[in-house]
Amino acid sequence: MAPYITELILSISNNMNIFFPLLAAASLQAADLVPTNLRVEYLENPLAVSTTTPRFSWQLQAVDAEAKNLSQTAYEIQVASSEDDLEKANLWASGKTPSDQTNQITYSGDTLDSRDAAVWRVRSWDQNDKPSAWSEPASFTIGLLKPEDWKADWIASAENPVHETEENVQNFKGTPKGVLKLTPAKHFRKEFAAAKKPVQALLHATSLGVHTVELNGEPVGDWFLAPGWTSYHNRLHYLTYDVTSSIAQGDNVLGATLADGWYAGYVAYGLLVEVSGLEDGVDGRWYYGKTPALKLQLEIQYDDGSSEIVATDESWKTSFGPWKEADILMGESYDAREEQDGWNQTGFDDSKWAAAVKHEGHQGKLEPHPGVPVRVIEEIKPVSVREHQPGVFIFDLGQNISGIARLKAKGKAGDKVRLRFAEMLHSDGRLSTENLRCARSIDTYTLKGDPEGETWSPSFTYHGFQFVEVTGYPGTPTVDDITGLVIHSDTPMVGTFECSDPMLNRLHKNIHWTQRANFFEMPTDCPQRDERMGWTGDAQIYVKAATYNADIASFYVKWLRDLNDDQWDFGPYPNFAPSPFIREGMHFAAAWGDAGIICPWTIWQVYGDTEVIAEHWDKMEHFMDFRAKRDPKMMGTTEGDSAFGDWLALYEPKTPIEFIDLAYHAYTADLMAEMATALGKSERATHYEQQSEALTASWQELHLNEDGTLKQPNQSTYAMALFFKLIPDDLKQQSADQLAQLIRDNGNKMTTGFLGTRPLLPVLSAHGHHELAGILMQQKEYPSWGYEVENGATTIWERWNSFVKGKGVHNPSMNSFSHYAFGAVTEWMFGELGGIDLLSPGYDVLRIAPRPTGSLTHCKVATSNRHGDVTSEWKIDGTQFTSKISIPINSTAVVTLPLQGKDGESKQLGSGTYEFSGELKK
Repeated sequence: MAPYITELILSISNNMNIFFPLLAAASLQAADLVPTNLRVEYLENPLAVSTTTPRFSWQLQAVDAEAKNLSQTAYEIQVASSEDDLEKANLWASGKTPSDQTNQITYSGDTLDSRDAAVWRVRSWDQNDKPSAWSEPASFTIGLLKPEDWKADWIASAENPVHETEENVQNFKGTPKGVLKLTPAKHFRKEFAAAKKPVQALLHATSLGVHTVELNGEPVGDWFLAPGWTSYHNRLHYLTYDVTSSIAQGDNVLGATLADGWYAGYVAYGLLVEVSGLEDGVDGRWYYGKTPALKLQLEIQYDDGSSEIVATDESWKTSFGPWKEADILMGESYDAREEQDGWNQTGFDDSKWAAAVKHEGHQGKLEPHPGVPVRVIEEIKPVSVREHQPGVFIFDLGQNISGIARLKAKGKAGDKVRLRFAEMLHSDGRLSTENLRCARSIDTYTLKGDPEGETWSPSFTYHGFQFVEVTGYPGTPTVDDITGLVIHSDTPMVGTFECSDPMLNRLHKNIHWTQRANFFEMPTDCPQRDERMGWTGDAQIYVKAATYNADIASFYVKWLRDLNDDQWDFGPYPNFAPSPFIREGMHFAAAWGDAGIICPWTIWQVYGDTEVIAEHWDKMEHFMDFRAKRDPKMMGTTEGDSAFGDWLALYEPKTPIEFIDLAYHAYTADLMAEMATALGKSERATHYEQQSEALTASWQELHLNEDGTLKQPNQSTYAMALFFKLIPDDLKQQSADQLAQLIRDNGNKMTTGFLGTRPLLPVLSAHGHHELAGILMQQKEYPSWGYEVENGATTIWERWNSFVKGKGVHNPSMNSFSHYAFGAVTEWMFGELGGIDLLSPGYDVLRIAPRPTGSLTHCKVATSNRHGDVTSEWKIDGTQFTSKISIPINSTAVVTLPLQGKDGESKQLGSGTYEFSGELKK
């Protein structure tokens, strides 16, 4: 935090009466505020939490929308075993607790255990010590936390046939791999009787692989590719569903379909490269196990107080169904002629089905999934369809997405329709699929000949695409015969951006779509090719930007556990997580492995949650010990480094890995000191403060000249050095001026790669070159964000020149058109142009300081933090500047506007909506 901001906050804190004159005025009537949006462990009414001491959070809503300076001074939480018991709060009553906290309040009542269900409510006292009304009740249930809670066995099919298929999939050198080994999905079923009247039924479901579940023929839940991907040998998630309304008194049937998924299917780019340390000649798949398995436990409560458990065991029956191939990367092949009608209904004859067998594979700890579901979010109709060649039809969705296509067709039994997917077309109109590399990404549907027509979409794969090629279609399809189903983790989208430049509006949409496509159970690098992995470098570059666009708290809680589970035993974090394999020479990468420090720190900063950093503290210290031993002389090192560097930078020579390594080492030591302080670890805070100072001093000696110039001068080195605060205060401006000159000498264009682009605009704006940052933002010549938009991008590209109109795809075999790393500029769009940023963890104190630039005449940004919605809107008319801002209840904002004289001085405001106008500062 800049020193002048710190001084301002301290001054304001000591003189609150200057900035809050309204607080002493007559209050509104009772209930100025009401608690809303109740959450437990970031989730709404969770059916299975993984702790017996869950944490409660809520937001505050004003009764009068025009009210200002509202805040909480106390709260009271009541927890009971039922709504009828809330008045007496038979589990816990916090009593009136003086506090302004509304987030992560830990349950402190009677001891809870697995399966315990509770309801809770909260009320708040406002700044005038008046209580609100009670909130609407919310609920939570403790999950199955102990091994003995599980009565279900792991079951599998005794047969797991593999068929080989010739496919044209390529490695880095363009050499065909030739043969794919693919397996079918399997059905499982169990009939049971509910002799009494069910009053509650919870289904706990998990798999080694991915599954769907049906109860009496109806789908259970809408989670796609359940239960997701983890470091299976360390941790496995299960999902819990309330199926009370689906249980009939009498006969019932529970069914499931199981596919390889990430557990046994093709994963990442393992087929593309040589992978070390694997047994049995594994080639791109089977990294965790060869046989997928299922585990279901249905717990029924009856009206007489009795209970029953229906669980997977060897009495279940299994059979192959219509899925001939089901693979996340390769696609799905479905023969509707082999559907077994009624298999998921009672009374079905399963006498020819085989008995399920117990599965004895090794698994990690089984616990509730802590994140949000992956599900179908929306549907997109194609904007066009054309016949590219006889019988070859290409549909254009008009938007690059992650998901699947739904097919409608009417034909004779045996007609086979093939769907291929691509993000781009070649100049001759055919699909550009070279960038898929070893991901075949083909779905095939064989019709059963239903005279009413057939509708189908895959269940066990997904793709990244804008274009769908359809061949084998019976007749001539129309735009109504293909629908794009957008699928990703359902992180609540909270950010909006709008300004007077249409290019920037389209750019934000592109960033928005790219984040959605790649927040798919983990922060992936891309949704289309044979990676779709949680690359750590991309994640740490983009994590702060992501928080402006969506609430990613629970999503990152999940992924950070993946990351820490797969930490190497000698300290480094992996290059991607989950990490099913290691490529030769890829044990660590500077700026990639640092995600293990940067991402938890960012989540703490944005959401104010110290539990995130406490949970992983020992792992973070282990990593910092590894870094210190790896580079004991504090000079930066390339030892054992994957040497990704400033990925896809446009300058030569490249930034030395030693520079990056030492810079990130100093930066992460600084972050560790901050986190140690937040956790009350004063000795460790001192240790990391001293370590950061020593690393910074070493960096300055090695890389900084006396006049503020760098010994390896390029845009990225200056941007990183300034962003990481490695340059002494008296030399910062000289360094920033040198950076600006490098940009001007390059025609006001960037040369930065992944590492240099994220800090570039923020450091320009922070050091007197905001107008230059604006020029880069609105630049339309290559390389720039505008160049992508001008060339038809609907998502963010991996490369600045991934596609050029009239020339086609650049470097087609190593290219992605949905890669969020360069979308980190969102941080500048919201934080500088719109002016919204935090000044304390959790946005208790936030900053609103909009900074117009370039040709823009208006801009509006809105986001949401743990306290509520924040908006900053401004407009320029001639020399007049007007602004409208909104601040959520229970937070304050340091507001600085670009106005002449005293109107432009910083001021601290409480909650509410404010409007300002005045003469624009010159």
